[in-house]
Amino acid sequence: MLQREKKTKELKGESDSTSKAKPWVDQDLQDDTEIPSPNQGDDEEDDPGSELDLPHVPYAPPRYAVDSMLERSRDFYTLLNQRRSVRFISPEPVPREVIDNVIRTAGTAPSGAHTEPWTFVVVSDPDTKHAIRTIVEEEEEVNYRQRMGNKWVKDLAKIRTTWVKEYLDVAPYLLLIFKQTYGIGTGGKRKTHYYNEISVSISCGMLLAALQNVGLVTVTSTPLNCGPRLRVILQRPTNEKLLMLLPIGYPSDDATVPDLKRKPLDDIMVHI
Repeated sequence: MLQREKKTKELKGESDSTSKAKPWVDQDLQDDTEIPSPNQGDDEEDDPGSELDLPHVPYAPPRYAVDSMLERSRDFYTLLNQRRSVRFISPEPVPREVIDNVIRTAGTAPSGAHTEPWTFVVVSDPDTKHAIRTIVEEEEEVNYRQRMGNKWVKDLAKIRTTWVKEYLDVAPYLLLIFKQTYGIGTGGKRKTHYYNEISVSISCGMLLAALQNVGLVTVTSTPLNCGPRLRVILQRPTNEKLLMLLPIGYPSDDATVPDLKRKPLDDIMVHI
């Protein structure tokens, strides 16, 4: 235990774990902790790129009969309608290749000007997972007690969530998804990443569908004010900002979820 605590402090990069109240704003917006990328230059002009005449190739995806389309659409809806946010995750190992394929799937998402502005950091090392949990719980306690306000805390009470995140230690994998606010081009020049947050958010949605497809569970979390510290212990460059943290695994045998209902189609769709 002492060795784990020592490594946790080293990973956190600080000795004082006291959480002070901070403004209700994500620190990533004010993050100036620099971890230079290889060959990264100073503030330079956008790289105009070398693929000015990108070749186009024929595209002929499968076309299904109407009956088949209806069946496939119903089956896919049924599969995703079973998806739930699960906070009770089994420590049972998950094949690494499955996680790799899930991330490959997320990487097929569309992005602004095909910049693919995402980095998926997979964490399975127990000490690193524990360091992540320590940072998240420190900040989440301040969020619940000071930043979020009574109404937000009350709204969360019905789903029985608190700042204690045991699953961050238990889940076989933690997946931290970073958006690249800009890229690093040839010679270290900055490359514009258009609509980077929207692009990565779309990718996250596809990733959640891919997890559901293989029978794994997660709970989406956006740990407020944790981004800079997590980025440092994971050795990510300063152009990357944490967007989402997902614990991934099988549901535990005693897993429960709130008995929530989803809005009917007429409440979420307008047909003109």
